Amino acid sequence: MAKNKIINVQGTAIVVISEEYESSHKRSLSGLIEAYLKTLIVKDKTQTDNDIEISPFVKSLRTGVKIPADYDNKEVYINYLAEKYRL
Repeated sequence: MAKNKIINVQGTAIVVISEEYESSHKRSLSGLIEAYLKTLIVKDKTQTDNDIEISPFVKSLRTGVKIPADYDNKEVYINYLAEKYRL
């Protein structure tokens, strides 16, 4: 059973599950690991923490309203409640 030599596992449960997955999907464990590592490398190269692409749908939600820097939402809410309940 050469497949057990691919990964060093304390228990055999992972190896057994991976062998069942291999036979049902007709893919080798080494091929799965290679594909997974390639996706990690490609994802790491194309996207950093500061480089997040915003989808067109989210961009369409923009209203164009500028919020002032000194906007205090708590104060606005307190004023709203005071007017609503006439306090």
